[in-house]
Amino acid sequence: MAQQVSAKEPTAEQVAEHKLYQQMGVSDSEYELICEFMGRKPNYTEIGVFSVMWSEHCAYKNSKPLLRRFPTSGPRVLMGPGEGAGIVDIGDNQAVVFKIESHNHPSAVEPFQGAATGVGGIIRDIFSMGARPVAVLNSLRFGKLESDRVKYLFEHVVSGIAGYGNCIGIPTVGGEVVFDEAYEGNPLVNAMCVGLIDHDKIQRGVAKGVGNPVFYVGPPTGRDGIHGATFASVELTEESEAKRTAVQVGDPFMEKLVMESCLELIDSGIVLGIQDMGAAGLTCSSAEMASKAGNGLELYLDQVPQREEGMTPYEMMLSESQERMLFVVEPKDEAQAREIFERWGVICAKVGKVTDDGRLRLYHHGEVVGDMPVNALVDECPIYDKPSSVPAYYEEQAKVDTSSYAEVKDLSAALKQVLSSPSVASKKWVYEQYDYMVRTNTAVRPGSDAAVVTIDGTRKGLAMTTDCNGRYVYLDPEMGGKIAVSEAARNIVCSGAEPLAITDNLNFGSPEKPEIFWQMEKAVDGMAEACRVLDTPVIGGNVSLYNENTKGAIYPTPVVGMVGLVHDTDHITTQGFKAEGDVILLLGATQAELGGSEFQAVVHGVTEGRPPMLDLATEQKLLKGVLGAIQQGLVRSAHDLSEGGLAVALAESCISGGIGAQVNVETALRADLALFSESQSRILLSAAPEQVAALESYLREQDVPVTVIGRTEGTALNIEVNGQPAVAEPVAGLKQLWEDAIPCLMQA
Repeated sequence: MAQQVSAKEPTAEQVAEHKLYQQMGVSDSEYELICEFMGRKPNYTEIGVFSVMWSEHCAYKNSKPLLRRFPTSGPRVLMGPGEGAGIVDIGDNQAVVFKIESHNHPSAVEPFQGAATGVGGIIRDIFSMGARPVAVLNSLRFGKLESDRVKYLFEHVVSGIAGYGNCIGIPTVGGEVVFDEAYEGNPLVNAMCVGLIDHDKIQRGVAKGVGNPVFYVGPPTGRDGIHGATFASVELTEESEAKRTAVQVGDPFMEKLVMESCLELIDSGIVLGIQDMGAAGLTCSSAEMASKAGNGLELYLDQVPQREEGMTPYEMMLSESQERMLFVVEPKDEAQAREIFERWGVICAKVGKVTDDGRLRLYHHGEVVGDMPVNALVDECPIYDKPSSVPAYYEEQAKVDTSSYAEVKDLSAALKQVLSSPSVASKKWVYEQYDYMVRTNTAVRPGSDAAVVTIDGTRKGLAMTTDCNGRYVYLDPEMGGKIAVSEAARNIVCSGAEPLAITDNLNFGSPEKPEIFWQMEKAVDGMAEACRVLDTPVIGGNVSLYNENTKGAIYPTPVVGMVGLVHDTDHITTQGFKAEGDVILLLGATQAELGGSEFQAVVHGVTEGRPPMLDLATEQKLLKGVLGAIQQGLVRSAHDLSEGGLAVALAESCISGGIGAQVNVETALRADLALFSESQSRILLSAAPEQVAALESYLREQDVPVTVIGRTEGTALNIEVNGQPAVAEPVAGLKQLWEDAIPCLMQA
């Protein structure tokens, strides 16, 4: 039986008597179940280990029934959910590795370090698979930018992302930033990393081979980040500010050394298993590696490098100090492994060995201080199928007719109003802080539909994006889920790439509330259906629940990270108009759909009704048609119509290209609806005049609606609706308004 040897830690009897486990997020019924698995009362260290392994962040105990609804396999999927990151084949013995994760709660209380360590953690997930990270993206949500607190969070989150990515030398190439009062007090900070790997270098986090040594790599363990996993699995409160110790501290320079030394170790071919110490630190990495191999593990905690005196077993096991890895090799390869890390100046310490008894056994000062069944830690957490009920607001929103608003006549003013909305405005203030050109493979920089990174030695590239409209998901979770996946695919196709797969970050409120769980269910259903129809399986991701503020839950925000393959760099396409005299074409049909739109929020001051409808069969035809047209060289520019509708898409294409446009929209709709509706499955193309006939013919063969609406010319954006002037604005003026919006608010 395990013994309690540290006077600093309560005894097993005290844990039970005072219900100390409740402070760790363990319920009474879960504690009783743990006692059954243990055959006794767990001591303080053991209940701490169980608490993090059985947290939502590690066990997905409230979301696993929903995650099983996702399609996770496909002919190109080499590794789906369950490892550090998913892997998709891209031909020529190469594969792309990618994943997205959240650092929401840490960023709410310590925005710089919260965001920085979110980037560091997701990078480790990629190189622990054996892949070389080639790009980082992010998806950020904040409250309204008029608030001083929001400005502080925004500024420091961006600084944290920039500070880490720039120092480690991985380009931050894309992402999204949204501002809405729904995220007041609970920002969302989701980080995504993409890497490249050869098939024969793929690693898994397994503790193979009984008797093999287990090594710790990276800086010493401190007391930062203790209970970070459980902190991420509860609601933020006024007391959360006091939980800064649950936020880790990052060191990108150390991570660079750890990454390069680990990649060299993997290249040597001697690694049997490797995993990063992310959520739950040493606990999660050791237990999961043992579980995946069907083995046990002994850890000698006196050998764990420590940067603080008197650390207890509980603190060492639960610390989430950054830049640390765990790996297994055969005894004959110990010297070679040590030499690699010594040369890189990285600590490498033997801290354990693989056993055959299925136990995670912890030693400290010569005594057993923890002895737990691995399968109970990893596989036996109770899974909850939470009650679900339709929210009253959802029923009420069905009654709203968003086409009944008073018609907006001054459409130039409306365009400028929407264009300068912080969610639509240029994010130059953000991405200019990022080094997006380091490694010199960035072919499409931040600011277009998707970023593109080329692959050395080939004519291929990787397109990548993050997308989600939380308003849509709030108004109709299932439709919003479909749109999130579809918009990501549209952005990938508009960059000239074939969509491959997605990773998702499911950001929701408390699953204890039936209305929130209903949002989760429906959003997952919509996403899953879209992934099946568009052939973009889910290869991994993250769940972040309990995102609430004083007014209730955030908008449900299931962020989609998607990667696509550019088969030939000649196909790379961007949103900016390219040359005067090109023909502008609108693909898809426009309906009177303002629900959840930026125009509705900014001009009418409400978010209500139902979001735009989306037909997945129509979407599939659009994506196939546009990608085929791009690959045939028929397209000069392509831009997805999303926030702000046609008017904003035209403005952005003019601004990006530095060219004006003369447009006439023939429609049965009111002019304001025609220009600002956010109807789905629409893309704006431009083409050389001599290619237009072939382009139209090809798209009609693909059953894609296509309409010529104008030409690129001059220095102004002139839009007519049914021949009547609607917008007439100099592109230079629109550009200044668009680019100055966020800097002006930050300085106000």
